[in-house]
Amino acid sequence: MAGPDAALHAGAPPLHERLQVALQHVLPKQALTAAAGRFARWHGGALATAAIRAFVRRYGVDLSEAACPDPAAYASFNDFFGRALAPGARPLADAEWICPVDGALSQCGRIDAGELIQAKGHRYRAQALLGGDAALAAAFDGGWFATLYLSPRDYHRIHMPAAGALRRMLHVPGALYSVNPATARGVPGLFARNERVVCIFDDEGGAPWAMVLVGATIVGSMATVWHGVVNPPRPGRLREWSYAGGEHRLAQGDEMGRFLLGSTVVVLAPPGPFVLDPSWRPGRPVRMGEAMARRG
Repeated sequence: MAGPDAALHAGAPPLHERLQVALQHVLPKQALTAAAGRFARWHGGALATAAIRAFVRRYGVDLSEAACPDPAAYASFNDFFGRALAPGARPLADAEWICPVDGALSQCGRIDAGELIQAKGHRYRAQALLGGDAALAAAFDGGWFATLYLSPRDYHRIHMPAAGALRRMLHVPGALYSVNPATARGVPGLFARNERVVCIFDDEGGAPWAMVLVGATIVGSMATVWHGVVNPPRPGRLREWSYAGGEHRLAQGDEMGRFLLGSTVVVLAPPGPFVLDPSWRPGRPVRMGEAMARRG
């Protein structure tokens, strides 16, 4: 018979996960990330190539899908992490919304009373995720979200899940915790605590939808195709850019940005006729271009 301690800790994360999270609270995450960024930009010749080959072996990166499958062709880790895919490697599904990245589905579902699910037992507010903008967050109440985790082995470019006209971009300062599944289970409000880049688009009918690029430990920078590298710099204050007049319109499947190393993308859609694909369940692997939501 299980004792009282077993009952008390039923459902608690395993010890190694709790230790991993506890370590992150004290690590100099900003300094580690800055150092990783410098290394990623370094054109190190044979040393950089050796490091890339070691990374490919360690994480099982499939370079056969890359436009350039030769590790020696990449001058830096940045070039390797941001590698392009070979033409035709990711055909687009016939769906109104497609998956914007390769990775794993962390969570998805309805945005209920302004809250999203982070992990079992953890919820957080859309307003906090979106940099504190209450009016913007209200536009998504009753809509749906999908949180997509990119591991180090994944393709790191981010594509448009639907066509959209860029309206705003915010760089929200924050912490740099890891965003792996163990940390998502152990750090409340993780995605609204970490540094992030919030991109707001209008659909063809003028309704807003959002993509939030969440930073993490060792993720040296995030970039968009219309701005270039957003961070660094990291001035420690919220920065915002407005794009009026539809100067940046992107089609479904177009590249919109990229990460270095790995992180998380959160897609938020307003209430409407579209429903998430019924096969989408937490933990499921996903690939860029597959169906994410259709007209229901």
